[in-house]
Amino acid sequence: MIHRIAQSAVILRRIKPPGGVVVTPCYSIWKKNVPHQFDRTPKNAQTTTTTGIRWHGGSAVGADAPTIQVTFIHPNGTDRSVVDARIGETLLQTAHRHDIDLEGACEGVCACSTCHLILPSAMYDNLPEPSEDEEDMLDMAFGLQETSRLGCQITVTPEMDGVELRMPAATRNFYVDGHKPKPH
Repeated sequence: MIHRIAQSAVILRRIKPPGGVVVTPCYSIWKKNVPHQFDRTPKNAQTTTTTGIRWHGGSAVGADAPTIQVTFIHPNGTDRSVVDARIGETLLQTAHRHDIDLEGACEGVCACSTCHLILPSAMYDNLPEPSEDEEDMLDMAFGLQETSRLGCQITVTPEMDGVELRMPAATRNFYVDGHKPKPH
Protein backbone atom coordinates (compact mmCIF):
# COMPACT_ATOMS: atom_id res chain seq x y z
CA MET A 1 0.00 0.00 0.00
CA ILE A 2 1.44 3.33 -1.00
CA HIS A 3 0.42 6.35 1.02
CA ARG A 4 -0.08 9.48 -1.05
CA ILE A 5 2.05 12.09 0.64
CA ALA A 6 3.06 15.40 -0.88
CA GLN A 7 6.66 15.33 -2.03
CA SER A 8 7.02 11.58 -1.53
CA ALA A 9 9.27 9.79 -3.95
CA VAL A 10 9.62 6.29 -5.26
CA ILE A 11 13.15 4.95 -5.06
CA LEU A 12 14.04 1.58 -6.53
CA ARG A 13 16.68 -0.40 -4.72
CA ARG A 14 18.63 -3.36 -5.99
CA ILE A 15 18.77 -6.10 -3.39
CA LYS A 16 21.64 -8.53 -3.84
CA PRO A 17 20.63 -11.82 -2.21
CA PRO A 18 22.84 -14.91 -2.70
CA GLY A 19 20.71 -16.10 -5.65
CA GLY A 20 20.93 -12.97 -7.84
CA VAL A 21 19.59 -9.42 -8.20
CA VAL A 22 16.00 -8.53 -7.33
CA VAL A 23 14.56 -5.04 -7.80
CA THR A 24 11.95 -4.00 -5.24
CA PRO A 25 10.22 -0.66 -4.65
CA CYS A 26 11.11 1.22 -1.50
CA TYR A 27 8.97 4.23 -0.66
CA SER A 28 10.87 7.07 0.99
CA ILE A 29 9.53 10.24 2.51
CA TRP A 30 11.27 13.64 2.38
CA LYS A 31 14.84 12.35 2.35
CA LYS A 32 16.42 10.07 -0.21
CA ASN A 33 17.55 7.24 2.07
CA VAL A 34 15.02 7.33 4.90
CA PRO A 35 12.93 4.14 4.56
CA HIS A 36 9.16 4.23 4.87
CA GLN A 37 7.56 2.06 7.55
CA PHE A 38 6.51 -0.50 4.91
CA ASP A 39 10.03 -0.99 3.53
CA ARG A 40 10.75 -4.71 3.73
CA THR A 41 14.40 -4.56 2.61
CA PRO A 42 16.39 -7.17 4.59
CA LYS A 43 18.75 -5.53 7.08
CA ASN A 44 21.83 -7.32 5.72
CA ALA A 45 21.06 -6.64 2.02
CA GLN A 46 23.38 -4.42 -0.01
CA THR A 47 21.31 -1.72 -1.69
CA THR A 48 21.99 0.98 -4.26
CA THR A 49 19.64 3.64 -5.54
CA THR A 50 18.93 3.12 -9.25
CA THR A 51 16.61 6.01 -10.09
CA GLY A 52 16.34 9.68 -9.33
CA ILE A 53 13.56 11.16 -7.26
CA ARG A 54 10.34 12.13 -9.04
CA TRP A 55 8.36 14.60 -6.98
CA HIS A 56 4.59 14.17 -7.09
CA GLY A 57 3.37 17.28 -8.93
CA GLY A 58 6.90 18.52 -9.60
CA SER A 59 9.35 20.35 -7.39
CA ALA A 60 8.10 23.30 -5.36
CA VAL A 61 9.20 26.78 -6.42
CA GLY A 62 8.72 29.71 -4.08
CA ALA A 63 6.27 32.52 -4.84
CA ASP A 64 9.21 34.95 -4.71
CA ALA A 65 11.10 33.19 -7.54
CA PRO A 66 12.01 35.39 -10.53
CA THR A 67 9.50 35.23 -13.37
CA ILE A 68 9.34 35.48 -17.13
CA GLN A 69 6.36 35.83 -19.47
CA VAL A 70 5.13 32.92 -21.58
CA THR A 71 2.08 32.69 -23.81
CA PHE A 72 -0.18 29.65 -24.02
CA ILE A 73 -2.11 29.47 -27.30
CA HIS A 74 -5.33 27.60 -26.54
CA PRO A 75 -6.60 24.65 -28.60
CA ASN A 76 -8.95 26.83 -30.66
CA GLY A 77 -5.87 28.63 -32.03
CA THR A 78 -7.12 32.14 -31.31
CA ASP A 79 -7.37 32.52 -27.52
CA ARG A 80 -4.10 33.31 -25.76
CA SER A 81 -3.05 33.53 -22.14
CA VAL A 82 0.04 35.58 -21.34
CA VAL A 83 1.20 34.55 -17.87
CA ASP A 84 4.12 34.90 -15.49
CA ALA A 85 6.11 31.66 -15.22
CA ARG A 86 8.40 31.16 -12.24
CA ILE A 87 11.97 30.18 -13.05
CA GLY A 88 12.45 26.56 -11.94
CA GLU A 89 8.86 25.35 -12.16
CA THR A 90 7.54 23.21 -15.00
CA LEU A 91 5.33 24.52 -17.77
CA LEU A 92 2.56 22.26 -16.41
CA GLN A 93 2.85 23.93 -12.99
CA THR A 94 2.72 27.35 -14.64
CA ALA A 95 -0.45 26.39 -16.54
CA HIS A 96 -2.14 25.02 -13.42
CA ARG A 97 -1.23 28.08 -11.34
CA HIS A 98 -2.98 30.27 -13.91
CA ASP A 99 -6.00 27.97 -14.42
CA ILE A 100 -5.01 27.17 -18.01
CA ASP A 101 -6.74 24.02 -19.21
CA LEU A 102 -3.59 21.91 -19.64
CA GLU A 103 -4.70 18.65 -18.11
CA GLY A 104 -1.71 16.78 -16.62
CA ALA A 105 -3.68 13.66 -15.62
CA CYS A 106 -0.62 12.02 -14.02
CA GLU A 107 0.07 15.21 -12.04
CA GLY A 108 3.51 15.75 -13.51
CA VAL A 109 5.31 12.40 -13.24
CA CYS A 110 5.64 11.67 -16.99
CA ALA A 111 3.04 8.89 -16.99
CA CYS A 112 0.59 10.32 -19.54
CA SER A 113 0.56 12.68 -22.52
CA THR A 114 -2.16 15.10 -21.45
CA CYS A 115 0.25 18.02 -20.85
CA HIS A 116 1.45 17.82 -24.47
CA LEU A 117 2.64 21.18 -25.82
CA ILE A 118 3.92 22.18 -29.24
CA LEU A 119 7.01 24.37 -28.90
CA PRO A 120 8.61 26.84 -31.30
CA SER A 121 11.53 25.27 -33.18
CA ALA A 122 14.13 27.57 -31.62
CA MET A 123 13.03 26.66 -28.09
CA TYR A 124 12.81 22.94 -28.91
CA ASP A 125 16.36 22.94 -30.32
CA ASN A 126 17.76 24.54 -27.15
CA LEU A 127 16.23 22.04 -24.71
CA PRO A 128 17.90 18.84 -23.52
CA GLU A 129 16.81 15.71 -25.43
CA PRO A 130 13.59 14.14 -24.11
CA SER A 131 14.05 11.10 -21.89
CA GLU A 132 13.00 7.67 -23.09
CA ASP A 133 10.01 7.86 -20.71
CA GLU A 134 8.91 11.16 -22.24
CA GLU A 135 9.30 9.82 -25.78
CA ASP A 136 7.16 6.80 -24.85
CA MET A 137 4.41 9.08 -23.53
CA LEU A 138 4.65 11.39 -26.56
CA ASP A 139 3.98 8.38 -28.80
CA MET A 140 0.45 8.42 -27.33
CA ALA A 141 -0.10 12.18 -27.71
CA PHE A 142 -2.86 13.50 -29.93
CA GLY A 143 -1.62 15.71 -32.78
CA LEU A 144 2.06 14.93 -32.28
CA GLN A 145 4.41 17.40 -34.03
CA GLU A 146 8.18 17.45 -34.54
CA THR A 147 8.53 19.98 -31.72
CA SER A 148 6.13 18.30 -29.26
CA ARG A 149 7.17 17.95 -25.63
CA LEU A 150 5.42 17.27 -22.32
CA GLY A 151 4.85 20.34 -20.17
CA CYS A 152 5.67 18.39 -17.00
CA GLN A 153 9.19 17.72 -18.31
CA ILE A 154 10.12 21.28 -19.32
CA THR A 155 11.57 23.46 -16.57
CA VAL A 156 11.16 27.20 -17.03
CA THR A 157 14.43 29.06 -17.66
CA PRO A 158 15.16 32.76 -18.28
CA GLU A 159 15.85 31.99 -21.96
CA MET A 160 12.15 31.12 -22.44
CA ASP A 161 10.99 34.69 -21.86
CA GLY A 162 8.33 35.65 -24.43
CA VAL A 163 7.89 32.13 -25.86
CA GLU A 164 4.54 31.06 -27.37
CA LEU A 165 3.42 27.51 -26.59
CA ARG A 166 0.63 25.86 -28.59
CA MET A 167 -1.79 23.48 -26.92
CA PRO A 168 -3.04 20.68 -29.21
CA ALA A 169 -6.69 20.52 -30.25
CA ALA A 170 -7.33 17.49 -28.01
CA THR A 171 -5.67 15.10 -25.58
CA ARG A 172 -5.83 11.38 -24.96
CA ASN A 173 -6.56 10.57 -21.34
CA PHE A 174 -6.42 6.83 -20.78
CA TYR A 175 -7.21 7.29 -17.09
CA VAL A 176 -10.80 8.47 -17.44
CA ASP A 177 -12.05 10.42 -20.42
CA GLY A 178 -12.96 13.87 -19.19
CA HIS A 179 -11.11 13.55 -15.82
CA LYS A 180 -9.26 16.74 -14.95
CA PRO A 181 -7.10 16.57 -11.84
CA LYS A 182 -6.75 19.61 -9.62
CA PRO A 183 -3.23 20.52 -8.47
CA HIS A 184 -2.78 20.40 -4.72
